[in-house]
Amino acid sequence: MSWIGLLLVGLGVTDLVFSVHPSRHLPEAVGALVVVVLGLLADLTAPRDLLALAVLAAAVVAWGQAVTRGFRSGRAWVPLLVLLTSLAAVVVLAPLAGHAGGALGRWVEASPLPVLEGLTADGALVLAGVVLVQLSTGNVFVRLVLAATHTVNPARDGTSADPATRLKGGRLLGPIERLFILVLGLSGEVTAASIVVAAKGLLRFPELQSRRDQERIHRLTEYFLVGSFVSWLVALTGLLLLS
Repeated sequence: MSWIGLLLVGLGVTDLVFSVHPSRHLPEAVGALVVVVLGLLADLTAPRDLLALAVLAAAVVAWGQAVTRGFRSGRAWVPLLVLLTSLAAVVVLAPLAGHAGGALGRWVEASPLPVLEGLTADGALVLAGVVLVQLSTGNVFVRLVLAATHTVNPARDGTSADPATRLKGGRLLGPIERLFILVLGLSGEVTAASIVVAAKGLLRFPELQSRRDQERIHRLTEYFLVGSFVSWLVALTGLLLLS
């Protein structure tokens, strides 16, 4: 599980850095560096683990570059392929990963944070990665799926013709919504998590029925449904990894 956690952390850090300081190479460089440093702190120093750290760092760099070029070229399927291939490979190879320990393991054991109580260093890495992915990476994934399915045209993203500008606050509400679902799911409150999902639909319903937007109502509805389901899928996948 340590490799899964490190990959998720690297992806999450990369997208968070890009959201704060958009640049060509810095975000993925920071993400890759965090993967390597965390791996060494977790005492993942066996030859197999060191090779995995190098591959994971390369996967993070590939993700960052693919996302930037994918949106610019209109080929959103490329970063999606990079992401899904990396995740599938790391899940299949997870049993070969060494167990995290070292300085990171000692910190997790000594940490007073209730959320880390009873967790191993492996579990802490996965938890950190899942939480980070719910923030900016979840939004990037949603936008890529919308672009790849032509639900939204990347060339018009951010203009008045883009449904994202009609349904305000989606990029802020998405991370909050996913974190709510994740926290409620981990607390065993699955029913409460479903209420959050239903509440979003009720809150958006008046906006989707606005008479001013009747000419785009079908496009807006498709945008809302596809984006929402993909966003929920990110949170539910995180729950599965932590279960």
